[in-house]
Amino acid sequence: MEDKLLFYTYPSCTSCRKTKAWLKENGVDFEERHLFKDTPSIEELRQIITLSTEGIEEILARRSSSFKGLDIEIEDLTLSEMLELMHNEPKLLRRPIVTNGKKLIVGYNKSGLQNLKQRKKRLAVVS
Repeated sequence: MEDKLLFYTYPSCTSCRKTKAWLKENGVDFEERHLFKDTPSIEELRQIITLSTEGIEEILARRSSSFKGLDIEIEDLTLSEMLELMHNEPKLLRRPIVTNGKKLIVGYNKSGLQNLKQRKKRLAVVS
């Protein structure tokens, strides 16, 4: 995931469409991955969580009907079990998820996207 901007998306998601439009309008190169057809691997999910400030809570869609329909206590699951569940049930993931392997943005976050773009520009100048 390092340095390549990965954009996990679902086309009918409004926040995903807004994020994609922002990335295109601002000339940011990215690799787009359909969240349900090309689900992040368990290892990719583990990497994403290491970048988060809130752990699994940052990427878990607790308000989704998929989450509400679960007949399990999330708090009782181990990290490995939770990662496997999210991999097998990608509708449990908040979207979009944008990462360059060093920073993570979940949902449409214009200031986060601007910071990511500025960081990339600074890195290009230094290189």
